[in-house]
Amino acid sequence: MPRAVIVSTARTGLAKSYRGGFNATHGAALCGHVIKHAVARGGVAPTEVEDVIMGCGFPEGATGFNVARNGAVWAGLPFSTAATTVNRFCSSGLQAIAYAAHAVVHEGVPV
Repeated sequence: MPRAVIVSTARTGLAKSYRGGFNATHGAALCGHVIKHAVARGGVAPTEVEDVIMGCGFPEGATGFNVARNGAVWAGLPFSTAATTVNRFCSSGLQAIAYAAHAVVHEGVPV
């Protein structure tokens, strides 16, 4: 059985919501920055990424659409790359990791 391993991570900086430095930055732009750098750090070609699974604890307002898909486009991944946004509030990131691990181990998704 294949194993799922984390080969790279990236995250946005923390900022105070309405007073922070990222206040006027669209969520998809931040998401795209994270995806782009996680892919680069992992040494993976963007064309190898089959699916983007991203947790978003508050996907309303400007990020109410599929922020993972919009972020994948911002990151420069091919339009053929699928993406899904997971909302489990405080555990959105953890649930996204669980979904990705399941896809690798049980469905044979390579990257």
